Amino acid sequence: MEINEINELYELNELNELNDINGNKGYIQVKDLKVYQLARQLSIIAWNIYSKMSFEEKKVIGDQFVRSTDSIGANIAEGYSRFHYFDKVRFYYYARASQSEATDHWLELLLERGKISKEIFDDYKTVSKDLQIRLNNFIKMTKDEKQQ
Repeated sequence: MEINEINELYELNELNELNDINGNKGYIQVKDLKVYQLARQLSIIAWNIYSKMSFEEKKVIGDQFVRSTDSIGANIAEGYSRFHYFDKVRFYYYARASQSEATDHWLELLLERGKISKEIFDDYKTVSKDLQIRLNNFIKMTKDEKQQ
């Protein structure tokens, strides 16, 4: 893996952040992965939307929107903790599916039904698009590492 790939995926400023003080290769925590950080950003936006809903709106649309959004980060974290790359990739695929469900279905419905503004919709979509690209690259990198 090249330094540019590491910096892009993990958004590290210097490569030495991956090493301990003795220069040994360190373990990158899930919270330091850019894909996980973006998933958490979506969760914050989703919770802000959800917290402003009435009880009925929460039960009809809000619960599923928040669950699918929160599931993105949860699946990235679970996949990242798995040993075998097949398991890792499977959970990253689950994360990608949850991201699609939240963005392409629930978010669209929220906008159509007038429950969120276009500005909030656009904010969520911007983060989601960045996550989608990075998550696809993360999946590819995980698969490619196995083949080396």
